[in-house]
Amino acid sequence: MEGHHVIGIDNMNDYYDPRLKEDRIAQLTNDNFTFIKAELEDLDGVNKTFEKYKPEVVINLAAQAGVRYSLENPHAYVNSNVVGFTNILEACRHYKVEHLIYASSSSVYGANDSKPFSTSDIIDHPLSLYAATKKSNELFAHTYSHLYELPTTGLRFFTVYGPWGRPDMALFLFTKAILNDKPIDVFNHGNMMRDFTYVDDVVESITRLLKRSAQPNPKWSGTNPDPGSSYAPYKVYNIGNNTPVKLMEFIEAIEKKLGKTAKKNYLPLQAGDVPETYANVEDLFRDIDFKPETTIQEGVNKFIEWYLEYYEVKL
Repeated sequence: MEGHHVIGIDNMNDYYDPRLKEDRIAQLTNDNFTFIKAELEDLDGVNKTFEKYKPEVVINLAAQAGVRYSLENPHAYVNSNVVGFTNILEACRHYKVEHLIYASSSSVYGANDSKPFSTSDIIDHPLSLYAATKKSNELFAHTYSHLYELPTTGLRFFTVYGPWGRPDMALFLFTKAILNDKPIDVFNHGNMMRDFTYVDDVVESITRLLKRSAQPNPKWSGTNPDPGSSYAPYKVYNIGNNTPVKLMEFIEAIEKKLGKTAKKNYLPLQAGDVPETYANVEDLFRDIDFKPETTIQEGVNKFIEWYLEYYEVKL
């Protein structure tokens, strides 16, 4: 829409069904989009891509995702989220990229109790390896902003959902189970709250931030440091709806759209999970005049409409 040529990179691994990834790419294919199957851990391959296309701006949304999966496969997270991200930083440095935008996560807030979560909060107590790798991304990014004046913008996403989403996420799992009359696992006995964020709001946030390269904060002080900004061209934002929703309300929104009641299997809080997420987005709204506002019922409805069409399910 804005005339950019986009180079998309994915390793197409089988963490979930690659067919869904292939169908996503098919939706994107046009003269302004080029897809490359590659591993970010492959430094030589990353450098060759940067050498060939010389990107002006890099948006790194690649990662080994999932809090629970990180308990079983820690090395996958180190390789993708730490080694892969370091390769991106090095390529951005050597090929003079104007701005790096990268995905962090609300999971970095870990054991913090103060709500809503603010980018000015200290985040020293992650509860999963996934969260720890995401915090490391922010630390690495700041180092490159300091050493090489590379503008970096980190985005702490809060439970992103919507059409074409990951099949291991709750909305996908719940919808599939309810349609097949299977029970759903409700962790923490339903006493969870999430700041669910619809994918279109995420896209709009990124699109606006493309035009706003991270800048040094002239008010930053090493005596009382603000963790979300810096004297270097570095910034972190929360990308969340600023409206936590109870897990049971989320399930009710799915039931309402499907016209079916879920069979619920209540379970304790799982290791690595946090009971509540809640995003403070004041600085995001201040800087780009936008904040996510899609309601949970509206977002759930759009996802289910896509799901029914994609999987050819009739109610």
